[in-house]
Amino acid sequence: MATDTLKSTPGASGASGLRRLLLDNGALTALIVLVIAMSALSGDFLTTDNLLNVGVQAAVTAILAFGVTFVIVSAGIDLSVGSVAALSATVLAWTATSHGVPVLIAVLLAVATGIAAGLVNGFLIAYGKLPPFIATLAMLSVARGLSLVISEGSPIALPDSVSHLGDTLGGWLPVPVLVMIVMGLIAAFVLGRTYIGRSMYAIGGNEEAARLSGLRVKKQKLAIYALSGVFAAVAGVVLAARLSSAQPQAADGYELDAIAAVVIGGASLAGGTGKASGTLIGALILAVLRNGLNLLNVSAFWQQVVIGVVIALAVLFDTLRRKAGATPVAAGTGGGKGKQAGTYALAAVVTVAIVGATSFLHNGSSSSSNPKMGLSLSTLNNPFFVQIRAGAQAEAKKLGIDLTVTDAQNDASQQANQLQNFTSSSVGAIIVNPVDSDAASNAVKAADKAKIPVIAVDRGVNNAKTQALVASDNVAGGELAAKTVAEKLGGKGKIVILQGQAGTSAARERTQGFANGLKAYPDIQVVAQQPADFDRTKGLDVMSNLLQAHPDVQGVIAANDEMALGAIKALGSKAGKSVSVVGFDGTPDGLKAVEGGSLYASVAQQPTQLGKIAVDNALKAFQGKKVEQMVKVPVKVVTKENVAGFGG
Repeated sequence: MATDTLKSTPGASGASGLRRLLLDNGALTALIVLVIAMSALSGDFLTTDNLLNVGVQAAVTAILAFGVTFVIVSAGIDLSVGSVAALSATVLAWTATSHGVPVLIAVLLAVATGIAAGLVNGFLIAYGKLPPFIATLAMLSVARGLSLVISEGSPIALPDSVSHLGDTLGGWLPVPVLVMIVMGLIAAFVLGRTYIGRSMYAIGGNEEAARLSGLRVKKQKLAIYALSGVFAAVAGVVLAARLSSAQPQAADGYELDAIAAVVIGGASLAGGTGKASGTLIGALILAVLRNGLNLLNVSAFWQQVVIGVVIALAVLFDTLRRKAGATPVAAGTGGGKGKQAGTYALAAVVTVAIVGATSFLHNGSSSSSNPKMGLSLSTLNNPFFVQIRAGAQAEAKKLGIDLTVTDAQNDASQQANQLQNFTSSSVGAIIVNPVDSDAASNAVKAADKAKIPVIAVDRGVNNAKTQALVASDNVAGGELAAKTVAEKLGGKGKIVILQGQAGTSAARERTQGFANGLKAYPDIQVVAQQPADFDRTKGLDVMSNLLQAHPDVQGVIAANDEMALGAIKALGSKAGKSVSVVGFDGTPDGLKAVEGGSLYASVAQQPTQLGKIAVDNALKAFQGKKVEQMVKVPVKVVTKENVAGFGG
């Protein structure tokens, strides 16, 4: 009787239908809500250029995620796709440039690299009985290490024919978006129309039942992980094309974004469900979030919080959806295709209508008379760059400038996205502290094409026009550090060098400076050189290890103060007494250690002044005034004798 009553109530039936629609298309609903919200909050979001930016920024994550979809549908996991993408791109650039291999063959070698990595993963899982988490975690480390070995820690320029993959067709359609669409169609075809696609759902639904029904589960797993490797290789090539170079540290952490996109798109980590369209929507949600939060000047730290909350909510919604009995999102069943297409079409119409209405919120609104500028820093997880930000923000406030600061988190691709966002929002000027001097070139070229002046700070941009470079000389600073420690040791002794993050221009330049400076002191013996990634904890660990092999070391040169402080912790009572440590940057903690005597000296770059002068020059460029092409902020060796008078 209760059922009959419900069926006879049109309102209840309509509400139930709407509820069912929302439950079955939760990711699509979330994307619509996000687009509407960002359109209402930012007048810069709903522009053609910015929407294309969102597509470009989603491309690499989406391509990786399509491959990960195969794995997750089969109840597996692949943590190696980011590293495999970097390795594939490195193989492409290395073979094409260093060994003269024809570009087409180099591309095939890159794809073969992805397949090989996937086959190794599949073999370890299917035949070695390793849990997917462990097998792919091991490949994550191996692939990243091989990428660094092949490239020797430095970016490798791509041939022009490959770099064009980062361009646009017809002057408006970005090639990465086109590649994303093609790879998405291939993924959808594999999942919905092929034997291996059906096998994925069978294995993910119940592996034992699939085996008993005659399915060759082990061979299918080999193929599934090989497919994931192919998609990772394609993503790596697209990413390298955007950056005009293969970066050995590229796509670091992208495996988590790829998994998040798949889960947000409706797939279950338990296996058996998932589809390519849902994965695409998940990748777009992440891209819209990052793009919109950039435009709204939300702190990069809070952006991570927001994205984490979205992922948690997506998994929670998936649980609620299953409890509510929503239709499983498995592909290849053949039914409901027309209904699904109708749902997407209706969603598009509703989104366009509401977004069009929200655009009136921005019409006629009074914009700020203050000039708008963007500052993209390579990282804010380092006191040196935090000081650059502080100097820039203080000067911007003094001059009445609306300054938006973003944190690239040492990811060249993420920085390219941020620079694109600045360009599409038509800021008056852009200040960039490049993660890598080569990788920032395409985004800077786009800003120059849009008539937006760009000021580089601390590191230059190669192969692109900037109005000015405000920097200290890293090589000269490295030479000063070498001279300082050599003179302290009387021109002879054993020293250790702690290098910065492999692949970054600052690490290369400072290491080169150390080498140049030590040439004048032949009796100084460098017993070890190891990277510690500009990180204090890694500086502590690396120095602790080196002390086991070289307990008689007398000096340490570190490429920044953070690593120097880690080394001091490892040295204990030796620091400042039997072992002299020289750092780099002149950060507050470093200067405090200099004052206390544990750090002998720091080559100070005066980062606060770098930020201040960069803003001054950006304003001059915005106003059309002449600026110097090179503005040098002098480095200074700070010791216990002069630290009291040093202001940074």
